[in-house]
Amino acid sequence: MKFYRTNRRQFFRLLGSATASALPLSAKAQQPGRTYRLGFLIPVTRDAPAIGAFLDELRIHGFVESENLAILPGGFEVRNEQVADLVPPLVKAAPDAIISGGDVATRLLQNATSTIPIVVITEDVVAAGFAASLARPGGNITGISLMSPELDGKRQDILIEAAPSVRRIAALADSNVATLQHLQALEEAARAHRKELVVVRAARAEDLVPAINSASMQGAGALNVLASPMLFVNRRLIIERAGELRLPAVYQWPETAEEGGLLGYGPRFVEVFRQRARIVAKILTGTKPAELPVEQPTKFELVINLKTAKAIGHDIAAGLVLRADEVIE
Repeated sequence: MKFYRTNRRQFFRLLGSATASALPLSAKAQQPGRTYRLGFLIPVTRDAPAIGAFLDELRIHGFVESENLAILPGGFEVRNEQVADLVPPLVKAAPDAIISGGDVATRLLQNATSTIPIVVITEDVVAAGFAASLARPGGNITGISLMSPELDGKRQDILIEAAPSVRRIAALADSNVATLQHLQALEEAARAHRKELVVVRAARAEDLVPAINSASMQGAGALNVLASPMLFVNRRLIIERAGELRLPAVYQWPETAEEGGLLGYGPRFVEVFRQRARIVAKILTGTKPAELPVEQPTKFELVINLKTAKAIGHDIAAGLVLRADEVIE
């Protein structure tokens, strides 16, 4: 019996040692008694599932809100036209890191500080000039590059497959982020499929319905909603108008099809925020942004909403439905 007790004590000592060694590096490297401060400048709401996932991932790494983590107020549901007023006080507050979304906010932050770490999610981090390269960002900005130019093209291919009889398709572009080069590439790809591409642009939420109406009046029979924070935030408005016009539409995020859009293809929005949280955890424990490679999503999902297809009177080929990761019926 004594032999058993001795070994049991030894077992628990070894178990404790193994558990400690298995903890995330961030948990072991935190400074006792310190409260880490994060600033946000993003278009999503404070109670969005993506923010919950972000904070949950930080918790796994030992950073817990109201314990050793504080979120500066006022950085959620930020519209592009508000950013210029919000950047100076945010930079003055000098948080340990700033969480930024989209090119507009990140550009102003880039001009305002070269020292505060900025962790971004943007459509193409390198092309926008926020990082020297994916492997070596070289400054105070790192994060996730969404591969949006490539994925917008992939979504266009999916839309063409979903609506093969449509001769003219439309691309709904955010004027704040869409480049001429990107739009020209989409036009060339459409021509390769013997399709004509109509580009309609919107800079603000108020421009969206007129832009979609313009696409329909120009004879477009399907809609590719290009990658953009502004278009994502206003997705419900786009879904509703596309439905009223019976336009088959494809969206940047799989979750958008779950919310009523016809097609969604790309990485999951929630998982991208989890991925970003892991980068933030490394920064909070002392790793410099310049030393953290810009990451890209690695998993992509196709979601098809057949309820929406039925509502707009559109049939989707069985082959595409069979390839989907999720089908909503």
